[in-house]
Amino acid sequence: MPLRVPVVVYGFTQKSGAFHEDAETLTVNASGALVMLKTKLDVGDSVFLLNKSTRAEQEVRVVYLDPYSERETKVGLAFKSPVPDFWRKSRKQARTPKVLRVIVHGTDSKGHKFKQSAYTIDLSRDGARLDGIGFLTSPGQTIEVHRLWRKKNFRVVWIGQIGTTESNQVGIYGLQSEKDIWHVPLKEGDPGKPPDESESKEK
Repeated sequence: MPLRVPVVVYGFTQKSGAFHEDAETLTVNASGALVMLKTKLDVGDSVFLLNKSTRAEQEVRVVYLDPYSERETKVGLAFKSPVPDFWRKSRKQARTPKVLRVIVHGTDSKGHKFKQSAYTIDLSRDGARLDGIGFLTSPGQTIEVHRLWRKKNFRVVWIGQIGTTESNQVGIYGLQSEKDIWHVPLKEGDPGKPPDESESKEK
């Protein structure tokens, strides 16, 4: 069905190298979406698709290309298997506003290792939003987050756009579901309700 959903398409291809592009869907269904992209891709390329409304992410395959103009192409992206609820508007999980100091270990865009102090903005059972390391990472990278004596590996799934209130923020998704480094009670309420910024914060 026709539906405009803000998304991020990113990954690495032989033709374009590493790329990260904000876009909108033109049509969607349970098996994928049609999007307009400036990045040049080939049928068969595997990339990542992030639903910016819910932060849900899937690896997708390029299955269709329709040149729209000299700069843009309509690109059909298919999930590995149908995901009926991928385009729903509500979040999969509630986010709990919480400020926690963390240390992030990773590798920057030039291949140099870094160790960076940062803070969480909000938490969910599968991930978090961090402030302070956006320029050091890119979507798809794996970072190690330390909270006190606990640590866990996360994948960077989105980066706040420069010039917006989300600049220098990153969204991360946990790669070790059995680990809980936060030890913070998380919301179980309406996943579509925005977080209450007035809640108490722990440093």
